[in-house]
Amino acid sequence: MTQTSPSAAPEAPRPPRVRAPLVRPPRLHRAWWVAAVTFVTIIGAAAFASLPGLLIEPLHTEFGWSRGSIGFAVSVNLALYGLTAPFAAALMDRFGIRRVVAVALTVISAGSVLTVWMTAAWQLVLYWGVLVGLGSGSMALAFAATVTNRWFTARRGLVTGVLTAAGASGQLVFLPLLSWLVTHHGWRPAAVTVALSALAVVPFVWLLLRDHPADVGLPPYGADTLLPKPAPVPGAARRAVAVLLSAARTGPFWLLAGTFAICGASTNGLVKTHFVPAAHDHGMPMTAAASLLAVIGVFDVVGTIASGWFTDRFEARRLLAVYYALRGISLLFLPMLLAPSVHPPMVFFIVFYGLDWVATVPPTIALCREHYGEDSAIVFGWVLASHQVGAAAVAFAGGVARDVFGSYDVVWYASGALCAAAALMALVIRRRPAVA
Repeated sequence: MTQTSPSAAPEAPRPPRVRAPLVRPPRLHRAWWVAAVTFVTIIGAAAFASLPGLLIEPLHTEFGWSRGSIGFAVSVNLALYGLTAPFAAALMDRFGIRRVVAVALTVISAGSVLTVWMTAAWQLVLYWGVLVGLGSGSMALAFAATVTNRWFTARRGLVTGVLTAAGASGQLVFLPLLSWLVTHHGWRPAAVTVALSALAVVPFVWLLLRDHPADVGLPPYGADTLLPKPAPVPGAARRAVAVLLSAARTGPFWLLAGTFAICGASTNGLVKTHFVPAAHDHGMPMTAAASLLAVIGVFDVVGTIASGWFTDRFEARRLLAVYYALRGISLLFLPMLLAPSVHPPMVFFIVFYGLDWVATVPPTIALCREHYGEDSAIVFGWVLASHQVGAAAVAFAGGVARDVFGSYDVVWYASGALCAAAALMALVIRRRPAVA
């Protein structure tokens, strides 16, 4: 009698197979669309950053306010811009990027348009300093860092450079227009233009921006596995403070905060705020000086994207040392270059300085990511706060120096010396040892 092997036993009827539809990955990863929306959003919000340097002379002429008091309003704006950033990064973890950015743009628009009806210096501090400062802080570079960390695992340095350059692109787009409006129609139409520009970006943010790759069922760019969307993190303020207290126990945090404070002092606080009035002191028309700042924005785009590319390939702390040293040298020569007209040495300074304007951002974010991991966006928010505190101090001190000495020369020289100190501090930052 022949036995039937178990493998030859008749099988139970199986249900018919249903072939799953083949889902092809998009040719262009959704992360690049998110990065594009972020780029456009930062450009639209950058209009407000172009205006303070153009307001100093008109407000001084119309209201008789001292340059120190106007500089104080700008310093409040810059300080809040930085101090809001770490809390904004935590709020993005709690409520999502899209909601936080949409509200921030609306606050910027409201603060800018309210300045049209101001009659006292304290109103400039409230509207431009507090409201626009809080809104812009939520649109700070922590926004770019959060988007990069969530949507990209490859090309992070390059994307950081591109998004950082968006602010310079906004400066490029708006500075000539705003300077023309201020010169020919007064400062109020320029303030309204800023308000409308920030408000116009809100629909793009709400309709096109997404908080996490899991929202569209994709892994981050450069990753092979789909990451689950993290649960909302409650206690945004508590988390931001806790991350600060933890990072403050480490040496790299203080070195990064110190170098970035000098970065803010030598860019936003000094050049962006006081270059136009300083050039005007030497007889240069305001529109010509504003156009030079716009050219800085052109080369800043090139320099920042290149810096992101370098950051993916070279040691970040050495890049920072080179950037700060070159910036300090250029600032020491600036007082000798200011003149009634634009001449070749000034053009060379604009190109050279523009390439270095915010080239420091990609290596700084990379060092935060290297030392602080998942908390790097919030840590960078606190480092950015030091950037803006430095900018605020020099924005105020520059106006006071102009009132006292009748010149900005002492501020240029002091900023050049500070940049040399920042270059040395960057070299002191130690690399984090690799963990097996």
